[in-house]
Amino acid sequence: MQVRDFMIRKTITAKTSMTVKELISILESNRIGGVPVVDDKGNLAGIVSDGDIVRFLSPHKEKLYLAYYTVYVEEAQKIEDILRERMNTPIEQIMVKKNIKTLAPDDDFESAIRLISRHHFKKIPVVNGAGRVVGIISRGDIIHSLSKSIFNEEPVQDQ
Repeated sequence: MQVRDFMIRKTITAKTSMTVKELISILESNRIGGVPVVDDKGNLAGIVSDGDIVRFLSPHKEKLYLAYYTVYVEEAQKIEDILRERMNTPIEQIMVKKNIKTLAPDDDFESAIRLISRHHFKKIPVVNGAGRVVGIISRGDIIHSLSKSIFNEEPVQDQ
């Protein structure tokens, strides 16, 4: 079995220029946890997840700095202030851009399961030879494919 046989073809993507607010809307309305980020030609530029958003929006606690016997106190951030400041940030600033793992439509099932398990990924973009996103594979897709192969087998006959 090849990746093309079980990948999701109707891939929801985001553009690099989208804001965090727009991305949250896409994730929420589609009930998904992440998307590939593409440039204007549909080429993979990065990937962004709900975890990236949570880390970006996470307020920090009060901090103390000591510099030449002067103590500086940085006030703890409030979530309301962070949301106001950061919701219009382009996702290009928070997306993962380096070391993105991808699969090709011709890769086999074993390659997909190895890649997802080795790196603890939730989703992996599927790209064609030109670098365009043509699908996505998630852990759920792997489980679904395994389930179909397990439960569609003929029952073992007792002898």
